[in-house]
Amino acid sequence: MLKWLLTLVAALLVLGLLTPWLERLGLGRLPGDVRVKRARGTFYFPFTSVILMSLLLTLLAHLFGR
Repeated sequence: MLKWLLTLVAALLVLGLLTPWLERLGLGRLPGDVRVKRARGTFYFPFTSVILMSLLLTLLAHLFGR
């Protein structure tokens, strides 16, 4: 259980650090990505970008044989 939690934290940290670079490539601004700005803050969830990244990572896993 701890191994999965540490992996999740590491993945979120890497994605957080790569977010500005990925936005320059267009990820996060695709149709289907949700961004709601309010006075208290911003809610952002990139539905389409997550699906696209999942498909790309699955393709890479199959190409390199895991």
